[in-house]
Amino acid sequence: VSRAIKPFAEPGRPPDWFSQKHCASQYSELLETTETPKRKRGEKGEVVETVEDVIVRKLTAERVEELKKMIKETQEKYRQLKKDAELIQAGHMDNRLEELCNEIMMWVI
Repeated sequence: VSRAIKPFAEPGRPPDWFSQKHCASQYSELLETTETPKRKRGEKGEVVETVEDVIVRKLTAERVEELKKMIKETQEKYRQLKKDAELIQAGHMDNRLEELCNEIMMWVI
């Protein structure tokens, strides 16, 4: 698993983040901190939720929230850039063009 998920790593992770030992310790920690679902008596063939299911649901919900936050931040940045572009085209930002150009060059690098 550690090799399979390495290409999807977030920037800034230490080199040993995806070692088998580290992945195993993180999984153990997840198992220890997750509440075990209570078993229900029911008919045979009834699907019982496992600890793994709880972990997947929890991590999926967390990731969805992270992505929503990223989308919101990206939309805000887009709106600001669009507003700046309109001001530049209208000639209201002529005194800041050099500063804006330098900021853009910093993003590119």
